[in-house]
Amino acid sequence: MTKPMIWFDFGGVLSPPLDDLFDSYHARTGITPRQLKTALGTVAGELGVEPLAPIELAMLTEAEWGEAMVRALRDTNPGIDLTRARFERFGEQWFEGVNANPVMTATVRHAKEHGFRVGILSNNVVEWEPYWQAIVAPAGEIDCVVDSCKVGYRKPDPEIFRLAEKEAGVAAEECVLIDDLPENCVAARRCGWRAVHFRNSAQAVRELTGLIGLPALT
Repeated sequence: MTKPMIWFDFGGVLSPPLDDLFDSYHARTGITPRQLKTALGTVAGELGVEPLAPIELAMLTEAEWGEAMVRALRDTNPGIDLTRARFERFGEQWFEGVNANPVMTATVRHAKEHGFRVGILSNNVVEWEPYWQAIVAPAGEIDCVVDSCKVGYRKPDPEIFRLAEKEAGVAAEECVLIDDLPENCVAARRCGWRAVHFRNSAQAVRELTGLIGLPALT
């Protein structure tokens, strides 16, 4: 039987949890997670899309999005101190000092060693590519990368799963997604994929090994 292809999400799976990244950004800039998330919703709402979709679908450049974020933050929080924030180069500051999830990058390497193909299926941003690719470098060679900002669709849109199948040359039933957002896992399953909802590294690895017969990490 053909071994399935394992698709890893980046944010929250190969990277640290998103809440940790929001907290780290808060420590560096003084902008709280609530303030940042509210601004994300405001900017996206002006375009009628979900938070982060404006840059994850390349509707706006990072610089354009950054300007909109500054306006939204100032409108909602009069007098807010933004002197420590660099929204024109948000990705550079957001990923500063961020290291990959060591258990999940080891899982990528382990899967490759046992003959599984691996991919990254991520909602991501054009200008952030150098930063996130440097973070996942410890995972080693990736067989296929499908980025929302390059294909024009983002999870949980079913079209991105179809594009991933086509890009990798695999059928839906040969694909397994590991993702920290339950809605993305639901969407993958509706497209005929299998999925592991990532809640923590130990749980995700345990479920993955049981699902596809990958030998346990030692």
